[in-house]
Amino acid sequence: MSASSAFHDTFGRDAFGNYGRPDGGASAGQQGGFGQRGSIARHVPAGGNSAGRGPRVKQAPLRLTRRGRFVFIGVPLILLAALILSFSGFLNAPAKAAESAAGLSLTPTVTVTVQPGESLWAIAETVAPERDPRDVVTDIIQLNNLDAARVVPGQALFIPSK
Repeated sequence: MSASSAFHDTFGRDAFGNYGRPDGGASAGQQGGFGQRGSIARHVPAGGNSAGRGPRVKQAPLRLTRRGRFVFIGVPLILLAALILSFSGFLNAPAKAAESAAGLSLTPTVTVTVQPGESLWAIAETVAPERDPRDVVTDIIQLNNLDAARVVPGQALFIPSK
């Protein structure tokens, strides 16, 4: 092997990236142009291939860490569950307006005026002794749109009669 051939790599380039002999002339194997053994048709940059041809480097498969699996799998599942739960809340809403006026029913009530020293508990025990007073107090609060179970003397309350 001559010094000139030892100076060139396997693609016919010298240490400076030039093809052929160090003085710029073509070597004997590169004079015929395309199709001849040893001829180089175009410059191929180091570390790459031309137009996707040549040996392909096989990349390792993508490996996710525990945090990566949570981000790509867990977060979308959590968002999907929240979306399904919120959508089902709209479909199963307990308070639904009637379709028509015929579907509405009135709650039979009795009007009671609060006397001094009287509480909702005492009123509930008086008007519905057969029912649990806690349920009657809750009904009175909802029916009269009260913020708390506090009443004042002289206040008129609607009491469910059933």
